[in-house]
Amino acid sequence: MKRFLNHLLPKSWRSNVVVIPVIRLHGTIMAGGGQFRPSLSLASTAGLIEKAFSFAAPAVAISINSPGGSPVQSRLIFRRIRDLASEKNKKVLVFVEDVAASGGYMIAVAGDEIFADPSSIVGSIGVVSASFGFPELMKKIGVERRVHTAGQNKAVLDPFKPEKKEDVERLKALQLEVHETFIDLVKERRGTRLKDDPDLFTGLFWTGKKGLELGLVDALGDMRGVLKTRFGAKTQLRLITAPRGLFGRFGLFGSRQGFSAPDIAAAAASSVIDAAEERALWARFGL
Repeated sequence: MKRFLNHLLPKSWRSNVVVIPVIRLHGTIMAGGGQFRPSLSLASTAGLIEKAFSFAAPAVAISINSPGGSPVQSRLIFRRIRDLASEKNKKVLVFVEDVAASGGYMIAVAGDEIFADPSSIVGSIGVVSASFGFPELMKKIGVERRVHTAGQNKAVLDPFKPEKKEDVERLKALQLEVHETFIDLVKERRGTRLKDDPDLFTGLFWTGKKGLELGLVDALGDMRGVLKTRFGAKTQLRLITAPRGLFGRFGLFGSRQGFSAPDIAAAAASSVIDAAEERALWARFGL
């Protein structure tokens, strides 16, 4: 009778079944994000993270597949995960899919343990800024750039003006500060597991197999296999999803406001730019 009644209960209530909440953090990392191309940010992930940690489970599993992006949003997501892990006294197990690089790896070190596929890409502990310069094009098409500022440095690195040495030096100084913050974070979280390799913090990236040798990951394996080995063959994985679907999120139905044609056109144009930036981030890792 007890076994029969136990079978009627939800899986998460059964005494012989461990349910592990799973968060998927997949995509580029940037503040805001387009309505048609959602990205990872604290705003877009906080609800999922908090819901996962509310489960009566011994651990939270996080699947990461990200080439990076905003260092600020990456650290905010990292911090929220660690704060809740400490508050709820739960282990965090991170599983890398194709790539956890740059900001993606910054989030990954929120895990107490990091697992990867042998062919996953990990690392890229560095900072990059990229843009284009158009001063010669402006001359050829006969367009004059007019910029008026209050503050002599307000228009530094203007893509329509020739690049200045002092502007580049200023940018590199800022990058070094962000890079140092990244390095300190990795050292704090990975500690003595990191190998003394001169290339570790140069922005290079490696396969999961090499990452294991360098101490960037703890083991090779997949989520389902690791969790069932760790918590038992009957372990269930519960994917944490957003409460609303596609139409509810975009306000196309069930909303008084909705979108106007100009709104949709502007969002579509922005989406094209976001897609180009996203494609460039993934392409760095051959993906």
